Amino acid sequence: MSAASPSPVLVWLRRDLRLTDQAALFAACASGAPVIPVYVLDDETPRHRRMGGASRWWLHHSLERLARDLAARGSRLILRRGSSAKVLVALAQEVGAKEVYALHHYEPWWRNAERGVNSRLRLHLHHGNYLVPPGSLRTGSGTPFKIYTPFWRALQAHMPPLPPLPAPDQIAAPAHWPESDHLDSWGLLPTKPDWAGGMRGDWTPGETGAHQRLDAFADRAARYEQRRNLPSVPGTSMLSPHLHFGEISPTQAWHAVAGAGGSVETFLGEIGWRDYAANVIVQFPDYGSRNARDAFDSLKWRDGAEAEDDLAAWQHGRTGYPIVDAGMRQLWATGWMHNRVRMIAASFLVKHLLIDWRRGEQWFWDTLVDADYASNAVNWQWTAGTGVDSNMFVRIMAPLSQSDKFDAAGYIRQWVPELAGLSDAEIHDPQRPVRGYPAKRIDHRAARERALAAYAALKS
Repeated sequence: MSAASPSPVLVWLRRDLRLTDQAALFAACASGAPVIPVYVLDDETPRHRRMGGASRWWLHHSLERLARDLAARGSRLILRRGSSAKVLVALAQEVGAKEVYALHHYEPWWRNAERGVNSRLRLHLHHGNYLVPPGSLRTGSGTPFKIYTPFWRALQAHMPPLPPLPAPDQIAAPAHWPESDHLDSWGLLPTKPDWAGGMRGDWTPGETGAHQRLDAFADRAARYEQRRNLPSVPGTSMLSPHLHFGEISPTQAWHAVAGAGGSVETFLGEIGWRDYAANVIVQFPDYGSRNARDAFDSLKWRDGAEAEDDLAAWQHGRTGYPIVDAGMRQLWATGWMHNRVRMIAASFLVKHLLIDWRRGEQWFWDTLVDADYASNAVNWQWTAGTGVDSNMFVRIMAPLSQSDKFDAAGYIRQWVPELAGLSDAEIHDPQRPVRGYPAKRIDHRAARERALAAYAALKS
């Protein structure tokens, strides 16, 4: 590099794998310096929170597409592996960089990594993964919100968000590019066995796929409230993995649908719930592993061989409750589950099987393509009744009546083919043995009584 050439800057990418509305990339390009985008596969900093198998599959394809998008603008994606702070410092020394641009991330391990980078380099952090910076909205007493409803009211006062930032037409390249890992060498894709066939059929990771999904949803966003709870029809946005990996920003999603009319406000509230979840983990970094309500530390969750058998039956969609089994099989095949069914399946594990919510949270972490630490933890603690804002434990969801109420017959036929020949009246709760399909692990009434007894013991 000649003496007159400016030093390059690094753009540290994590869950923000897009070019449009990417404030860190935008600022780096505006600096006038050559830009080196870098993604670090960091399994060291998160420790036991390293990405699960489904997320790693998604990541491979998202990085592949991002690299193509960068190349079209005269740039490259540099891939490195290791501890983020150590890798970025070493790369900066290698190329003569002194500054790093990145978006704020709020998972506890990423906040630790940001401190590590900032101690050695000049780290410019920008907002862009949420509608507002998590923790920035305050109650009248000056504390962060813990309850969703007042949080959402406060958030709405700051909406709409600013218009999305444009993608750069060209990205200034350094005189010499550093070496990069080959994506295939990271082994992110399953091979023996290759269990990702259903995911390949259902998903197109990357920024282009995210916009295709958003465009398709925008046409039906006005009917969101009427259809979102019906697993047999396309009613939800299915944007969650794209939002999780930052292939599209919540600001882009908001502006794309806000004017749709009808019940679109309900969908905007779901984007707000994502902000709320991040707001919670800023206050409680260990929310994914610790009850927010200390009293539940004494709840006698089931353990032992029988409970492990029940857990395995739940994981593999063999509980004898068709709506639960359909959801768990959809999850296994596609890395995603309909939101209403997620609530039913999670409630079933916690209250029908009386198994610790953390076992379910960990399973979802490994199998969801949208395995988001904040949303996953907040949703599980809401269902379990252990969260700062949560459903009451004694409100026990009835999966059989939920299945009928939300017209899940077609959904069950798709994912539980053993029951496909049953009528709509029978399929939610088969009253006779069906070849190949298991009997109920436990009767609903018995499960309810057991859960209420465990809660009563907790309160006594």
